[in-house]
Amino acid sequence: MTQWVTPTLNGEFRPMSIDTAPKQSWWNRIAHPGQFVAWTKPLLWPLTGLTAILFVVGLWLAFFASPEDYQMGDTVRIMYVHVPNAWLSQFVYGIMAVSALGTLVWRHPLADVSMKAAAPLGALFTALALFTGALWGRPTWGTFWEWDGRMTSTLVLLFIYLGIVALWRAFDDQLRAARIIAVFTLVGAINIPIIKFSVDWWSTLHQPASVFRADGPRMPGSILTPLMVMFLAFTLLFLTLHLKAMHTEIKRRRVVTLQRKAAQGALS
Repeated sequence: MTQWVTPTLNGEFRPMSIDTAPKQSWWNRIAHPGQFVAWTKPLLWPLTGLTAILFVVGLWLAFFASPEDYQMGDTVRIMYVHVPNAWLSQFVYGIMAVSALGTLVWRHPLADVSMKAAAPLGALFTALALFTGALWGRPTWGTFWEWDGRMTSTLVLLFIYLGIVALWRAFDDQLRAARIIAVFTLVGAINIPIIKFSVDWWSTLHQPASVFRADGPRMPGSILTPLMVMFLAFTLLFLTLHLKAMHTEIKRRRVVTLQRKAAQGALS
């Protein structure tokens, strides 16, 4: 039977078996970086495969099964890439805001890892949303760019993402950086409802919400189905890349810790 010693209240040590050891709570198990890597690593390949299948199905539906728009023609197919990226630009920031709360309020060891891993991905999805939106806007609106509420607030979101990425790179002490960046992230979250409701608050070229509505989607199933498949494909792509980036960051921090211990040992 595996045994180890554990301290008692009077400072003495007594043996404890694996059967009598106190059980860790699920919160502690999730909070441990090593255990997090252990139970999430087997998920990466299934997530990758499912993401690839959904992209194949979604692109086939978008290009071969969905009809042309009576006004925009084939250019409407840009929507199947633009809308999921626009959704992820805000969803990823929501993940970062929750992670920021985990860093400041609950001191969760993985919260700042999640926040740091998500920032470059959020910047990428936001840049893709702006790029595909410009491609779609040129034949639809007659211009690549217009300083309307949604486009401008989304551009601001991209700058916030890039600022957060730059802040992470500016600090050597990642624990100190996490607290500062968490505050910055929560302040920047004010921009998310501005993006969401900009089409309602100001006169804009963008149409109001037509998918996630209280009275249901306002588009035919032949367009909605490939759009939802692409929504799911891009969301799983983010989850896969986010998990992999978290694993990489955890391993990088382990290497840095070992290097510091080795340096301290060499000096002592």
